[in-house]
Amino acid sequence: MKISIVGTGYVGLVSGACFSEMGVITTCVDVDKAKIEGIKNGIMPIWEPGLENMVKRNYQKNRLFFTTSLKESIEGAEACFIAVGTPPDEDGSADLQYVLQVASEIGQNMQNYLVVITKSTVPIGTAEKVRKTIQDELKKRNVEIAFDVASNPEFLKEGDAISDCLHPDRIVVGTNSEKAKEIINRLYKPFVLNGHPIIFMDIPSAELTKYAANAMLATKISFMNDIANFCEKVGADINNVRKGIGSDKRIGPYFIYAGIGYGGSCFPKDVKAIIKTADNENYSLEVLKSVENVNERQKRVLFDKVFKYFNGDLKNKKIVMWGLSFKPNTDDMREAPALTLIDLLHNEQAEIYAYDPVAMKEAEHKTGDKTKYVKDPYEAIKDANALLLITEWSEFRVLNYPRLEKMKNKVIFDGRNIYDPVEVRSRGFEYFGIGRRIED
Repeated sequence: MKISIVGTGYVGLVSGACFSEMGVITTCVDVDKAKIEGIKNGIMPIWEPGLENMVKRNYQKNRLFFTTSLKESIEGAEACFIAVGTPPDEDGSADLQYVLQVASEIGQNMQNYLVVITKSTVPIGTAEKVRKTIQDELKKRNVEIAFDVASNPEFLKEGDAISDCLHPDRIVVGTNSEKAKEIINRLYKPFVLNGHPIIFMDIPSAELTKYAANAMLATKISFMNDIANFCEKVGADINNVRKGIGSDKRIGPYFIYAGIGYGGSCFPKDVKAIIKTADNENYSLEVLKSVENVNERQKRVLFDKVFKYFNGDLKNKKIVMWGLSFKPNTDDMREAPALTLIDLLHNEQAEIYAYDPVAMKEAEHKTGDKTKYVKDPYEAIKDANALLLITEWSEFRVLNYPRLEKMKNKVIFDGRNIYDPVEVRSRGFEYFGIGRRIED
């Protein structure tokens, strides 16, 4: 079986690697020639555990190919996935120009029946726009070639994308074509041997499912952050509350950890997009508007604690930040809470030192000279006025207290609640978390 995947970003490259791992002959396409040549030489454009080895292995075995020619990629292919970016416009809506450019090029070059599958996160109605764009191009060529359009949203978690792709909880497909359904069933059969389902539905429902899923997860995060802030007002501890509600099977233990807000490539963009789509239909998604507002407020919660601790004077204070990426096991800095924090600290003339296992290069692109980057988390600890835990990388979980003794002010601000306040204070340090009890 042969397929084409247009776009070698996060979704396209991971999907291409996983399909080829299952024996599907896969060609990944991108307009960026330098990126394509880099991937061929083993240089990954993203950091994702396990991806580099999988790409290299399947490329060497001639199951995974890379090209800048969409025409070449769809010759003899049964399916073509559109996995290009859909960045937010200024009004929050998804920009579909790249999706429709691909659709236009497919219509200009296809020679045989093809299932065109939108895997990019797109608003309701996009599949129909893709269909019309392809049909218009075929009409210009004065040819009649059968094709179908389907929606197949991705549900990959950054940092665990390979596992999610190879062992999915479910595969959602929107299509009204039996032929497309047969091809997609055959394509995904190796991925559902674990018994998890392929869920077929109408196309608009499939398109909305992706947004609804991310919006629900973002809602859980903002809800817990809101409750955490309330905990501090009434003397409760959010970790105890989390355990109390997470044991309820109707709620569950996932995505109910308090912190400093969500970021990344999906949640912020998708929440904005679904809100805008609803606004266009004269319906206001009030819950999600509150989710977004709570998240923006939460990104400055840690700064407010630091600002208050130093009585509003952060000038020349040496602040050490551990972690920069929006979550562990990724170098993704898009909408990362660390960026908001760096801006706020910089505006108060603090001296910022930061360490992250993989994201410092990406962070430097976004923050310029606002931050000094170090090669070891303890490198800048000497004479530091405060330590801020931003991203819960595993290497930060156990503190080396003797090395922390070199701090000028022995105070830790835990933005992810990974430390035990009692232990930290017993070592002579002050501790501030998110929604944690102040007293021991």
